[in-house]
This record gives sequence, structure tokens and C-alpha cells, in this order.
Amino acid sequence: MKVRFAVSAGGGLPDAGRLHSMVTGAERLGFDTLWFSDLPVLPSTDPILAVAMAAAWTHRIKLGVNLVPFGYEPYVFARQVAQLDRLSSGRLLLTIVPGLDQPGEREALGIGDSHRGKLLDELVPKLRRLWAGGTLDDGDGSGTSPALSTLPAQEPLEIWLGGSGPEAVVRAGRLSDGWLGSLMTPARAAEIMARIESEAASAGRSIDPEHFGLSIGYARGRSDLERTMPIRRRPPVDLAEVVPVGRQALRDLVGDLVNAGLSKFVVRRIAPVESWEEELSWLADAVLDLQT
Repeated sequence: MKVRFAVSAGGGLPDAGRLHSMVTGAERLGFDTLWFSDLPVLPSTDPILAVAMAAAWTHRIKLGVNLVPFGYEPYVFARQVAQLDRLSSGRLLLTIVPGLDQPGEREALGIGDSHRGKLLDELVPKLRRLWAGGTLDDGDGSGTSPALSTLPAQEPLEIWLGGSGPEAVVRAGRLSDGWLGSLMTPARAAEIMARIESEAASAGRSIDPEHFGLSIGYARGRSDLERTMPIRRRPPVDLAEVVPVGRQALRDLVGDLVNAGLSKFVVRRIAPVESWEEELSWLADAVLDLQT
């Protein structure tokens, strides 16, 4: 099993200097992937813009994104992601997520009271069709969308999904190429993996056993727990149960997750990062010898 670590850029206002320090430092130290999350109504750099800049500054490191697809027409979203994969020379890793459902997010994305899971159920097959060179029937008899003029560099461009609720698990098993969860115990992650694999088998498909991962929020010390933003999850998350505090606790959690069958990890400090040079050095010392 290939254990790999991605560094998450986290939140914060867009800042080209800090982004450059994080991106180039992570590649120099040997991390497998940089990771950018879509936080539509929170202070953060748009992940599509961040990856485009990171692709110009790096050569080896993979570029991962959690993308919220709502607010785009499927054709426009598929076109942007395909071109992003081209611009990054096929280094893009893609997880599609429904968003955090923060106050005002639904209105900002134009989805109102729509069921976000059902929107994803409809969208994923459309994206696969467009990235394979096909077209979309709009359903009202007026014609189809054109085929994309630019296809992804990767054939196919994989789609990972997240989530841990019953519907999300079924969706991951039936539609995804991999699963990236967040903030849960190894036992819970192993349970969800087994359910996803069962759903995949019921749908006559399988998911690569190397394609299961977890986003790990870590704390350098107890003070980090006091500085972090509240996390909106259903059911609520007790940070003390899922956030390792200190180097050894982070290593122990990774070991337990690997024993549970997971191998891809996005690590992010739950408190604001003041110096990416110092943070990356600490993180590399903590986990990179575990990368295989």
C-alpha cells in the first residue's frame, strides 16, 4: 500500500506570497500533493485559481482540489476542470464536494433548498460523459451541448467523493473512483470503507483499495484547539476525539488509519499558520518518513 501525504493550504485571505511559500516549500520537502479546498463564503483562495498558480511554480507535486460544483453549468465546470488538468500536465486530483452549508452558502451558489446529494447524483455522470468527449442532451428537445474542445490530460480524470452519511456512502460506492473523508476515528473510517466497497459491489463495480483517504486536522499544541473555528458537522464532532495534538499523536493516528486500510492523507493544521516555512518543516519531520 502506498502511503501518501498532501499538505492542505487551509483558509485565509488570498495572498500570493504565502501561497508561493507553501507551494514551493511542499514540493522541495517531498510531499506528494498540495491540497486546496473550496470554501465559497469563507475567507480562502479559490482552488481553481490556486492550482493554476501552483502548476506554474512546480513540476512534480500533485495538485488536489475539493471542488463545490454548484453555481456552474455542468459544461462550464467540466471545461474549467479539464483545462486545469491540462495546465497542470495531468497532475490534478479531484474530489467533488457539496459544500459546508455555511450561512448564506446556498443563496450564493444559487441552489436554494435543492437536495445537494441528488444534484451530485445527476452531475457526476454528466462530467464523465463530457470528459470522455461526449455531449449532453438538455432534455427539452432543443439540442445538445457541444463536446468540450479541450479534454483532460488524464484518461480518465478520476472523481473522488467525500461524506459519511448513508446517502453519501451509497453515492461513493456507485459513482466514485475513490473516497476522501474527514475528521473521524479509524474505526469509523474502516466502517465507511467497508460500506462503500459493498455498495460498489452491488453496482457491479469496484474501487481501487488504494483510493481511500482522510483529511486530518492536527494541532501542534492544546492552544490550537482554542484558536480554531467551530466545525459544523452533523452529527457534531468532538475535536478531542478526532484531532491529534502533537507530533507523536499525529503519527499514531496515521498508523491506526493505515492499519484500518486507508493510505492517502490530507494534513492541515486546525489553527492559522503563521509561517509556512516553519510549519512545513515541522510537518515534514512529523510524517514524511511514513510516506512509502
